[in-house]
Amino acid sequence: MKTERIIIEDKEQPEEELLKKPAEILRKGGLVAFPTETVYGLGANALNEKAAGKIYAAKGRPSDNPLIAHIADFDDLPPLVSAIPEAGKRLMEAFWPGPLTLIFPKSELVPYGTTGGLDTVAVRMPADPVANALIRLAGVPVAAPSANTSGRPSPTTADHVCQDMNGKIDMIVDGGAVGIGVESTIIDVSGDEPVILRPGAITQEMAFAVLGKEVPLDPAIVSGPMKADVRPKAPGMKYKHYAPKAELTLVEGETENVIRTINRLAEEKLSKGFRVGIICTEETKEKYPEGMVRSMGLRAREETIAHNLYGVLREFDDLEADFIFSESFSRDHLGQAIMNRLTKAAGYHILNAGRNADCVHD
Repeated sequence: MKTERIIIEDKEQPEEELLKKPAEILRKGGLVAFPTETVYGLGANALNEKAAGKIYAAKGRPSDNPLIAHIADFDDLPPLVSAIPEAGKRLMEAFWPGPLTLIFPKSELVPYGTTGGLDTVAVRMPADPVANALIRLAGVPVAAPSANTSGRPSPTTADHVCQDMNGKIDMIVDGGAVGIGVESTIIDVSGDEPVILRPGAITQEMAFAVLGKEVPLDPAIVSGPMKADVRPKAPGMKYKHYAPKAELTLVEGETENVIRTINRLAEEKLSKGFRVGIICTEETKEKYPEGMVRSMGLRAREETIAHNLYGVLREFDDLEADFIFSESFSRDHLGQAIMNRLTKAAGYHILNAGRNADCVHD
């Protein structure tokens, strides 16, 4: 299969004429990668079980890992769901369109091939003008996980998509670099109480402000990898995700201890001839004299770290790093999403610099 690529010059007001062909591909059951405000998505008709199956095949994605249906208007939601709980209504009003996915009881219209066999459906209304216009033109809800090989760092540019998907899909819509850089927050509103299944740019604190009560994290997020026989409720919960090819270790603790520990570990690996990557911030990058040092942004501006996270991980793949050592970040606000992605990318391999001992969660 030859993958066609079209470039959207004006991403704020994309030309409808340019999007007619990818919209038709989606409508007829093909695969189109396109930008959203979070990461690039790999789209297919969410109501076409065969088309959804093509997503799983192209990504090498486990079939029990559910997909998110993307819509362009509020009126597109009722046909997909059997109920819209009050908490869902309030969150939609506050954050749609935007980087929030909500899980509802599904209607009979949505095939199990899209929901990973679940009786619930995940739905999002992206704010990105290209995504929104493309979905509206397609005239169908668009299932769209991240447009990467399953397990790899998510794509934040069309070039990243090309690296993983060229020759596997029909078209890539190039809308430039995405804005946020980590996937949407997922909140399950299908049960008695809302639960966060994946942290993102819509933070726990923001959900609290809307609902007037704490929205807890699902225990599976904080307790380590899910067991093999457990069916995940949402993307990103069960399987290895976001991982570079190199072995990644997160180092936690006081800043000076973290810097000292990373430098010691890097020196050990470098002395044995390995290629070593170091992930840090603008505030600390001058503290690392050896290795391939990459800053993800400013701690004072967590959005810069989120924006650069996957690009840095992919860069270390290009540089053929053998080992990567990363500083850790706060676990509140947007830092919660950053640490969720890094922890999964590291396979829960976390080193506490204070105790100078491995804390691997099995």
